[in-house]
Amino acid sequence: MAANDVRTGGGAHRPTMSLLYNPAFRSILFQIVTVVVVFGAIYYAATNVVANLARSGMSSGFGFLNSRAGFDIGQQLIAYSPDSTYFSALLVGLLNTLLIAFWGIITATIVGLLIGIGRLSKNWLIAKLCTIYVEVFRNIPPLLVIFFWYLGVLALLPNVRTIFQHVKDNPGAFFFVSNRGIYFPSPVPGESFVYVAAAFVLGILAAIAFTKWATAHQLKTGKRPPVLAVNLGLIVALPLVVFLVLGSPMTLDYPVPGSFNMSGGMVIGPEFLSLYLALSFYTASFIAEIVRAGIRGVATGQTEASYALGLRSGLATRLVVLPQAMRIIIPPLTSQYLNLIKNSSLAVAVGFADLVAVGNTILNQSGRSIEIISIWMLIYVSISLITSVFMNWFNARMALVER
Repeated sequence: MAANDVRTGGGAHRPTMSLLYNPAFRSILFQIVTVVVVFGAIYYAATNVVANLARSGMSSGFGFLNSRAGFDIGQQLIAYSPDSTYFSALLVGLLNTLLIAFWGIITATIVGLLIGIGRLSKNWLIAKLCTIYVEVFRNIPPLLVIFFWYLGVLALLPNVRTIFQHVKDNPGAFFFVSNRGIYFPSPVPGESFVYVAAAFVLGILAAIAFTKWATAHQLKTGKRPPVLAVNLGLIVALPLVVFLVLGSPMTLDYPVPGSFNMSGGMVIGPEFLSLYLALSFYTASFIAEIVRAGIRGVATGQTEASYALGLRSGLATRLVVLPQAMRIIIPPLTSQYLNLIKNSSLAVAVGFADLVAVGNTILNQSGRSIEIISIWMLIYVSISLITSVFMNWFNARMALVER
């Protein structure tokens, strides 16, 4: 007679119980159970919401997005009027959010990189000033930073009446700064300007191709072609030559004083400026610490070796230390980019028409809270995932490859 298995309590159940001790089988089983539980919870919540809406006599769905919005939006990158639909209003808010995120990420990266390197400077004054910057901005909530720029800086700029008097005294002026925004001429492209744009795009593609060729040439021969000069020629000089050959197909629309405000030209409102500056400088303080940690993570022998080769401190940092520090910097940098994108929802505090502010107006008018919140969640999750995918790709491209 076969001996009983201690774990199963009997030999007859041994094949069945042995599956439970199989790591591969248990992994699949736990995943199936997790999926069932998650989808069950989602189904229960969805049916409960639908039942409660039906009990309250409220309809659900996204058909209301085709209804007339009926409200104006001050900051818009596309054509919009109160007669547009709710969908168009949400699109305007989304583009405003992406605009803040785009310029905020670029500015925060540049400022954070400079401050992070400055904290490691051998100059005592520069190092201390950078340390004060980091400690101040890191320990203040981002909402207070927004209020600081909006109420403490931009609100103290000259009012419009002062600007009007300045225009009378200086008839040729075309750049104005006031508490209502920054006014400057707006470009009006002509019909043939499309060729200039095509030359610019072609120059970017050619610069990318030349950079790849230059890198391969350097790996093969050890000689580096003049990449910067050639790329500047392709991206800047080529469109400029096309622009001049076509007879400068662009005019400028200058801002002029109106009855109560400036008219014509372009304006950057104080709402955008306060949000942009606040998020940029706030996020830069965290990026500075990431940069400093990344540089500290590079072995000191690398810096000493670069000095032994005759490189100056600046060149050693740019050509030796920073490329190696990038593999440490990029992963946490992604988190800061995502935080900046999500913090842009604080725009509602200063009246900037971002996705959340526009959606909140639609919610108050239509009462479709579930649908609006679902749209918010879907859009922010999508933006975050796209940003993460791009940064992961960039991280893989910047990873050091041993040869």
